[in-house]
Order: sequence, then C-alpha cells, then structure tokens
Amino acid sequence: MKIYNTLSKTIEDFIPRDENLVKIYTCGPTVYNYAHLGNLRMYIHEDILEKTLEYLGYKVKRVMNITDVGHLESDADEGEDKMLKGAKRENKTVWEIAQYYTDAFFEDIEKLNIKKPEIIARATDYIDDYIEFIQGLTEKGYTYLANGNVYFDITKFEDYTKLSGMDLDNLKVGAREDVEVDIHKKNPQDFVLWFTKSKFDNQAMKWDSPWGEGYPGWHIECSVISLKNLGDQIDIHCGGVDHIPVHHTNEIAQTESYTGKDWVKYWWHGEFLIDNEGKMSKSKGEFLTLSLLEKKGYNPLAYRYFVLNSHYRKQLAFSFDSIASAENAYNKLKSRTKFIKDNAEGTIGENSETYDKFKNDFKQRLSDDLNTANAITVLYEVVKTDSLNNSEKVSLIEDFEKVLSLDLLKDEENDLDEDFLSYIEEMIEKRQGAKKDKNYSLADEIRAELLEKGIMLEDTRQGVNWKKIN
Repeated sequence: MKIYNTLSKTIEDFIPRDENLVKIYTCGPTVYNYAHLGNLRMYIHEDILEKTLEYLGYKVKRVMNITDVGHLESDADEGEDKMLKGAKRENKTVWEIAQYYTDAFFEDIEKLNIKKPEIIARATDYIDDYIEFIQGLTEKGYTYLANGNVYFDITKFEDYTKLSGMDLDNLKVGAREDVEVDIHKKNPQDFVLWFTKSKFDNQAMKWDSPWGEGYPGWHIECSVISLKNLGDQIDIHCGGVDHIPVHHTNEIAQTESYTGKDWVKYWWHGEFLIDNEGKMSKSKGEFLTLSLLEKKGYNPLAYRYFVLNSHYRKQLAFSFDSIASAENAYNKLKSRTKFIKDNAEGTIGENSETYDKFKNDFKQRLSDDLNTANAITVLYEVVKTDSLNNSEKVSLIEDFEKVLSLDLLKDEENDLDEDFLSYIEEMIEKRQGAKKDKNYSLADEIRAELLEKGIMLEDTRQGVNWKKIN
C-alpha cells in the first residue's frame, strides 16, 4: 500500500505504527447546515481509504468528530459563529440545530454507502478534557492569557509550518477589510484555546472553566478527541486540503506540544469539488446537497460512482451534465452486473489464473495511492471478459464491492434486463440518426416512445443520457 503524505510531500509506503491496528482520525462535519457535495466527496474518499485498508487485511479503528459547538467561518479566529448563524437562520436553539443536522448528515452518508466510523465523538462531550488539555499546555509554557482568552503561542513550538510549508513573514492575517484583527494576539498566527470574551455577546454555548465562563476554540477538539480515543500517536489524519495551512497546522502544534511526541505519521488530504465558479461551498445561495440531487431525480450512488472515477488528490469539476453522464454509465454497469448475476453459471476456479489476475490487479490499483478510477477499470474488464464464467465474475464483483460499495448486485425492482438495455441503446442510436437527417418528427416519436416506457432522454454537450423515471 502506498499513499501520499502531505507532511513529506511524497508518496510513501504505508507502514502502520502497529501492524495489528491502523488508527485513523477524520475531521467530521460542522452541523449547522446540510453537508454539500464537496464535503460528501471527501467522506466518500475517506470511506474508500478505510475499506481499502480492511480489504488489504488491516484492522482499522477510525474516529470522526462532530463539531456541534461554535466554529467560526474561517479556520483562523475570525468570521461568524456557524452554529449561531444556523440557529438565527432557522429560529431554533443551537442544540436543536446541532441535532437536526447531525441526523441529516448520517442520513446522507447512509445513502452514499459510507460506513460509519467506529467512534463518533461530539465536540460538546469533551469540555472537561479540553480544560485539562489547556491546563497541561499552560503548565508547559505554551499559552498566555489576554483579554480573558487563552491563546497558544506558536513561537514556542519549533517548526510550526512543517505541514503547510508557509512563509509566516509573508502572511498578512487580517488583510481583508471585512476581517477584524485580534489585537490581543502576540503573533498573527496565535490561536485561541478557550474564549471567555469574543465579539459574540450572546454566545449560546458556554461552560465554566478556570478562566471564566466560555467555550473552546475550534482547533482543540480534534486534538483532544484523537488523544482520548486513539492515544498519543496515530497513523493517518484525514481532511480537506483547505485545513492544511491553519486547522491541521494548529492541531500539530498543540498536540505535539502537549505530548512531546510525533503525533501523525501520514497526513492524508482530499482536493476540492469545484463548479464553474471555483471551490464549492455553502455560501453560494442554493448550494448543492445530496437532497437537491435526489429532487432532480439522481441516484445518490450515481454521485458515489462519479466521485470514484476521479482521484482524491485532484480537483473534480461538477456539473449537472457530468452527473447525468455518470448516472447513465452507472445504470448501464448495474444492469450488466445484474444480468451476469441472473445468468450465473460455471464453477468458481475453472479459470483460476485469470480470476487471480483480476483480483490482484484490483488490489494493485487501490494500493497505488487509492486509484479508484483504475480500480473501476478493472471492474469493467471483469464484466466484459470472455475468459471467466459468470459465477466467477459474480464472485469478483462481490469482492470488489467490499470497497466500491455501489450496490452493483443488489436486487431492485427497477433493474433493467439486458434486452431492454440493448433496446434503449438501439433507439438512442436511431434517434441520433434521425436528427442527423433532420427528421425531427421521427426523433420526437422515439423520445415519446421511450418516455412511455419510463425512460427519459437528456441531450447534453457530451451526448445523450437517459434516466429511468418510474
């Protein structure tokens, strides 16, 4: 197994600290709104990482936090409190907001066949542990008190920028006119461990502490939750690339200052899902959610298929044309695998050499820094080959599904048989010919005939896609 390590900026052999257990920490959602598709892309890739490790024979212990306490819009100590923002938007308490969107998040990941991490940790369940952690850092001389808040002094931690590679001298924190600079910081990159005073006079979530009534800074929760559930040293820490320069950098500083040990062996980051305006976020009006895709008639697993056909370290461009094409391809693949299952014959092992080669190829693609697109290519080769009988194909598909989790062999009433699939493709080709000959009445008749049979056509720049609508 080889994976890219953000810390070394290279692809490395994966060698866990303990050969019997891989410890993984994944940054979870801030539950003030629905997860957007960019968030969910990262959770899909993390799911593939965990399932791949298990597929290769490792035992995995994975922890995910749920940020249900004030988290500012920026990774730095600036912006608006997301939880408070959600509560104001919906006229609910922050506790109601947290519970509602936590439930919504788990509904989304279930639809995407994302395995729940072994340990789900709510940030608000660890308040006493944060206080103990801050006291430990204070005793070691890493903190200072200013304006009632406890700050971490980054100058006390050697090699603060080892993950990000940033040049602190060239950073201009607060350069934006709409960001208020914290004048109480000794250094611009210092960060708050505990707030007793902030610009939010009516902060809803507060707890007693040695420094006064207040609430924890955001970065602290991941460090403490990881230490409490996984110990002082872990193998992999996952998250989006946007967390590298501030959040994960601060996590390293405070955690290694507290323990005196090297904390994370492999830092594993996923790239953005982008639209035509750049990085996808929740600040663009009607942001893209899984529910929105479903309302438009798309299968959530078509989105999973779309994501798996990209590499986690490359930006992925989203459009409705691209998701329609992905669903079209996914439906065809599912119909073909269902046909193979329904017509399974032969004995597994008749073609053992070929069978083993496909299985090894699949493992090698996943072991190559989780190249899921190439792993799916192996799946297609299995489906198309004449060198295996159908029983052997079903066995391999079942094996691959331990990682891909696309429900390719799941029995559903809406599955299409091979003859009907061929009919659809034949009619689409006939319609394309009619349009080329400018016989638009025939083209319309073919569209109407398919629609009567529950197949809706969609013309895109990439070609014709179809969708089953009943």
